[in-house]
Formats: sequence, C-alpha cells, structure tokens
Amino acid sequence: MSILLCYFTQSGIAHRRDFIIFANHLKLKAMNISYNWIKDYISISENIDSLSKVLTQIGLEVGAITEFDSIKGGLEGFVIGEVVTCEKHPNADKLNITTVDIGKDENLNIVCGAPNVAAGQKVVVATVGTTLYTSEGSFQIKKAKIRGEVSQGMICAEDEMGIGTSHDGIMVLPIDTKVGLPAREYFKIEKDTVFEIDLTPNRVDAASHIGVTRDLAAYYKKEYKLPLVEINAANKGFDVEIQVENTDACPRYMGICMEDIKVCESPDWLQNRLKAIGLNPINNIVDITNYVLHETGHPLHAFDGDKIIGNKVIVKTLEKDTKFVTLDEIERELSEEDLMICNNELPMCIGGVFGGIDSGISEKTTKLFIESAYFNPTWIRKTAKRHTLSTDASFRFERGVDINMAPYALKRAVKMIEELGYGKVSSEIKDIYPNEILPNIVCFNYENCQRLIGKDIGKENIKDILKALEIKIIEENDENLKLEIPTYRVDVYREADVIEDILRIFGYNNIEIPEKISLSINRTQKPDNEQITNMVSDMFVSQGFNEIICNSLISERYFNENNLHVKLHNPLSKDLSIMRPNMIFGGLESIEYNTNRKNNDLKFFEFGRVYSANSKIDISNIDRYNENKMLAIWICGKKNQLNWNLKANNTDFFYIKAHINNVFTRLGIDLNKIDFVIESDEVFSISQQYMFNNKVLLKSGIVSKSIISKFDISQEVFYAEINWDLLLELLNTKKIKYEPVSKFPAVTRDLALLIDKNITYKQLYNIANKIIGKNLTKVNLFDVYDGKNIEQGKVSYALSYVLEDKSKTMTDKQIDKIMKKLIFEYEKIGAKVR
Repeated sequence: MSILLCYFTQSGIAHRRDFIIFANHLKLKAMNISYNWIKDYISISENIDSLSKVLTQIGLEVGAITEFDSIKGGLEGFVIGEVVTCEKHPNADKLNITTVDIGKDENLNIVCGAPNVAAGQKVVVATVGTTLYTSEGSFQIKKAKIRGEVSQGMICAEDEMGIGTSHDGIMVLPIDTKVGLPAREYFKIEKDTVFEIDLTPNRVDAASHIGVTRDLAAYYKKEYKLPLVEINAANKGFDVEIQVENTDACPRYMGICMEDIKVCESPDWLQNRLKAIGLNPINNIVDITNYVLHETGHPLHAFDGDKIIGNKVIVKTLEKDTKFVTLDEIERELSEEDLMICNNELPMCIGGVFGGIDSGISEKTTKLFIESAYFNPTWIRKTAKRHTLSTDASFRFERGVDINMAPYALKRAVKMIEELGYGKVSSEIKDIYPNEILPNIVCFNYENCQRLIGKDIGKENIKDILKALEIKIIEENDENLKLEIPTYRVDVYREADVIEDILRIFGYNNIEIPEKISLSINRTQKPDNEQITNMVSDMFVSQGFNEIICNSLISERYFNENNLHVKLHNPLSKDLSIMRPNMIFGGLESIEYNTNRKNNDLKFFEFGRVYSANSKIDISNIDRYNENKMLAIWICGKKNQLNWNLKANNTDFFYIKAHINNVFTRLGIDLNKIDFVIESDEVFSISQQYMFNNKVLLKSGIVSKSIISKFDISQEVFYAEINWDLLLELLNTKKIKYEPVSKFPAVTRDLALLIDKNITYKQLYNIANKIIGKNLTKVNLFDVYDGKNIEQGKVSYALSYVLEDKSKTMTDKQIDKIMKKLIFEYEKIGAKVR
C-alpha cells in the first residue's frame, strides 16, 4: 500500500489549519501519448501549451508534459570537430595534447587520453558546459588544467555520448563529415513531447494514440488517416485450429499464423516510440504487439508456434486449483472462472490478462500464432483482481475494448512484421464470432440537448460533431435523431452521454455564463456544521495537533470474517476492500509511518465518515447501511519536550481527556451532566463512553494491545472518537442564554472523603448536584491518595465545591447546612469524612 506524506509547517495561530495527509494514493490511469506519434495520423502543428489545454478541455486531462530524446540529453553541447594537431603531453605518458577545429574562430585545446586519437580525424567533441550521461551517472564538462595543460572540452567515445557501450577509444567519424555540425543532427536524434493523460475509468477509448487522435480530429474539424493494413495472401504452411468453448467469456476470437520468423532487436524508430511512452523494448515481435496496443488500444498476444501442441488453440476454463506459471515466473492456482488459452494438452495464457512462461517468444522462435480477441470485461476484471495482476491488456479488456478493432489490430501487426522482413503469413485469418455484438442505439432530442448544455449551439453544429465522433444518424426529423453509437464508445448508452460528448467537443469554455441567474437560498442549518467543524479544527491546531486525512477504504486484514462491516464486492485490492467502521486504523497507519522515522511525539485529529451494516442479509436494501461523520483524536509519545525547567512527561488518559473536555467546553456542553460507563472492547483495553439518546456520543481510552499488535508501534496510543452527527443533535437541544456576572461572591468548601474504590467520581458529582442544586457552580477533584495509612480497598478523594447564589450573599449558616446534608448523603454510600 502506497502512503502519501505531505508535511506543512505547523502554525500556532488558531485560525490556521495545517495538514499531514496519510492516505492510499489512488490515482487515475496515466496514459503516455507521444506528439510525434499523433502526427502520424493527423496534420497538426499546435504548440505544446495550446494542445495541452485542448486535450484537457475535451476530457483528456493532461497531468504532466515531458520531453523525450532518443539519447538522454539529446547530445546538446556535442559538436563535430576535426583534430588539427596531436602531440604527446609533456608531463604524462598516456595523455595527448590536441587542437580541435569545431567550426569557430579559434581551435580548442583538449587533453585526450584515448590511444587512437590522431591528427586529421573527424570526432565528436563535448564542449565546456555540456552534461554527459553515463552508466555511472552524469557530470558536466568544465575548463580545466590537466597535468599543467589547459583542456577546453572532451573528445568522446561511444559510451560517453550514450549511443553505444564501447570505451576502447574515441569515436572516429567518416572523413567527409562536416565540421561544426551539431552532433544531434549528425546522429539524427529524435526529439518528442509526451503528454501524460489522466484517463477517467469510462474513457478506455482514449487509451491509445488513435483514440486521442480521433478526439483531436473532431475538435480541430480535421480528418485523420489510419495506416493501411491489407496483408499479402497466405502461402500455405504453418496453421492452427481454433476452438472457443466459452463464447460468453470470449465473444470474439481471431488468429493468424506466420512462419520464417526472425527474432531480433527492433529498428531504432520503433524502439524510440516505445521508449518515449515509457516502455522498454524487448524484441521485434513483442515490440510490434506493444506498438499496436498503444496505437489502436487493442491488446494482442503472440505465441511461439512450436509451443502450440497439436496445432490447436482452445479457449476454455480449467479445473479449480490447476497450476499455471505466468511470465513473471510465479506459479498460480487457477479458478474455474479463469478463462485460459490452451493447446491440446496445456494452458498457455490467462486470456486477456497475462501470458505463460512456456509459450512466449524467444530467440529460437520461428513460427508465430498471433491472437486478437474480445473478452468479456467482467471475466477479465474478476480474474485480474483474483490474481492481483494488472497489465496493459487487462486494463483495457476489463473496461471494454472496441470489438470491431480486433481485425484491424491483428492485420496491423502482421503488416508490420511482413514489411520489416521479420516473417511471412502462412494461414488465413480465422475469426470465431458466433453472436455479433450490435452498436448501441440512442434517441436524441435537440431541446434536451439545449436544456442540458444551457445554450442553443445549432442543429448543424451538433450533426457535425456527431459525424466527427463517428456517431451515425440513422433516422432524423426536426426535433429528434436516432443515433448508432460506434463500438469504440462502450460507455455511451444514454442521451445524456451523447450530449456530454457534444459539449466537450464544442467546448465548455464556449458556454457563456448567463447575465441573470435565478436561485433559491435555503437557511443554513443550525447549528452550522462547517462553522463548528472549522472552529474545533482551529482549536486543535492551536494546541499543537496536526490534521490527517485517511482513506475511507481500509484493509480486510484488520478484521475477522465474523465482523459485520461494509465490504466492497469489487475492491481495488485486499488493502482497499472494507469501508471503515471506525477511524482508528488510518490514524494508527499514520503513527506507524511517523514512529518508524523517529517522529514519536504525535497529536493527530481527523474529521471523516464511518460506515456500518445493520445485517448480513438483504444486501440490495440501502437502508441496511449506516454512515456517520466522526471526529477522531490520536495522542502518543511525550506531552512536551524536555526543557531545563520542565520534565518530558508521557501522555496518559487524562491528557487526551483534557483535550476532549476542551472541545465540549468550547461548545457549551458539560460532560459531567452526561451519563458515562467504563468498559473495554476490541478497540480499547479500557475506555470511557458517554451516551446521548441511547447512542454512544464519545469513546476515549487506551488502544488495546490486540489492535496495536497489527502495527509496528511500540508505545501506548490514546484514542478518542466523537460521533459528530450526534454531537450536532445535542447542540441543537442546547439554548445559549446570556447571564450577567453575579454581584455576589462565590464560596469554596473542601471535603476529604475516604470511599470504596468501586465508587466513581461521577457518583459523587451527581449526589452533590442533587443536594446543592442550582447553587453548585463547580466540583473539582484535586487530590487522590491510596497509599500508606489508607485501608485496603479504600481511596481518599479531596474535592472542592464552589457554591454561589446569584440573588444574594450566602451565609456561613446556610452553607454549613448544605454541606452537612451533602456529607449525610455521602455517608449513605459508605463514605467517611477524614
């Protein structure tokens, strides 16, 4: 699980809120798109910033822009030179002093240690200021003195430029090479711009260069052209039979055979295309399938023909717990719901997800079977999550690829293999497609479009955009259209989806804000949730706390199977499978992260929501689930740092209780007047629980060892959780009244009581409140003693009582009478006045 850590400087100012964020870093799928690659299909020359804005506007948000050079650094600062003179260095046997002409007014003096340097050679020179990138790192060329002689650059070997691995001597170029020519021009360094597009889950159609080009063509009102894919007629040779046993999991399966295959390195242009988008070239066959995947968005898979036993490919499921070793050399146990691509005897590939180690392409491969299929997205999604596999293929298949792109992608790969001389076709294309998947049909109304967009953009404009997006109009009248949605848009089912597509191509920025806006304003709910939340947050920050924001999805490893919690049916992973029933685990992950980095004294708080289920039955009933807003507080380590006049004391239960009391006091709530119980549960080894309307308002205490043991935490953690929704209900019952400062003095009386240990302070407070009534202003427990001279099972409490009558001055006689009555009530429960 990935943890995102963001530190901000903590402020002691009460109105400032600072955050430490610890959360699972969930990011949209990033798709790297090459500008040069896009320009293969459409003629555009937009500058980078302009194109970035357009991509974002049409729904393909650009998260980052990077520059790519086919050689790192792009050979900036390197220039072609001619060695004019070459003489032995007077102070070093293995060094030479050269003068090099690089096409400027003055020649450069360069000290060179290469054994093959000689006058008259054409060489590559790294001038002063040039950065060299080698396998050992990077360094910058500087003007220097080497053994007493000035050196104004460096004559380079292949590995020093990054264009090869040889370091036997400097690279010598043909004699007719032009002096002064930039090295990037001589070596034809390819420069590209790569857009990192953050795809939303519904836009799998844009997970390819053709998909992005299609949208750009619609926006710029230009045509785009795809490469021709007509392949040569097959010579009869290597062939396989295809059998699809499960057409629900695999509605369409295509394949073709090739022979005379030569496996080698890909040409430079192909390697550069893959490198630009972050892929490592492997070999020509695999590189071509990867190229087609990122070009068309349709995954392919190439099998070694000699590994297809019986020359038969069978698409089927296997028995549960069948062993299968994937390309990553991990043996996996298959489910009976994993779709497998098999030969006559063995499984070769997990369909649409991952290949097997025994059927992949190698240097010995001479025959190929290339698969192009459409797999049921639900099957692929379940298999990928079951085996915790996420590949470029599964990402696309589980979201739904274009079923009609399968033949084009297959032909495109075959065409490339043939044109580059890596093999020839040996069979016809086989296409198993028993039940055609028809395009979605959507009824569209112009008036609805105008209403949702907020502007009449014109019927002809709408038709032009639909045509550009390849959405066919199959019927029309003055008010309505009947549309056929192309199969590449697997997410478009409704009229609203079509209107959204029209709007993003038309341009959100082209919708003007109305001059007049009609709106209704509701009264702010009292008490104001946001205002109170901000006030309490500011109070915590002013007291040295940091706010954390944790993920609402947590790991199932924190719970037993019998726990009644809200579990996702289709989780991203096991670490994100439970909707948190309480707030504690996110904070403990944050504490673990910090304490592992020697940051031990921590005070965190978080506002968030928790989720619970009322029962394990009737999962379709939404009322069985509960959602509540909570305020959680974590404290561990020292209360304060060691100082010359202050000891570094450990935090304890009363420290967190004081902060909780501050919250309730700030909100005008007296916790002494709310019922509480002391108990332990699976979260707390011991806790105090306050109740309101038969619900838990507040729980606070020491986190149990069974919970702490799940984390790498070696110190006690004190935790509190306040039901914020219930707190607001309580506030709603409170009416704040103004009371002037009393004209009459308050009186304090102290009592030292010897009581049984099972009698709580709460019982003593309730008795005092009952006897003294409205004249009781405050009760304070200022001493507890159970040491020497105190009998076993007893404890001594010292309490002070503040009494006040707001209508008159209380007399000693009146106060003594009250205190005698109070002592009498205390004696009823076994208390003795010391």
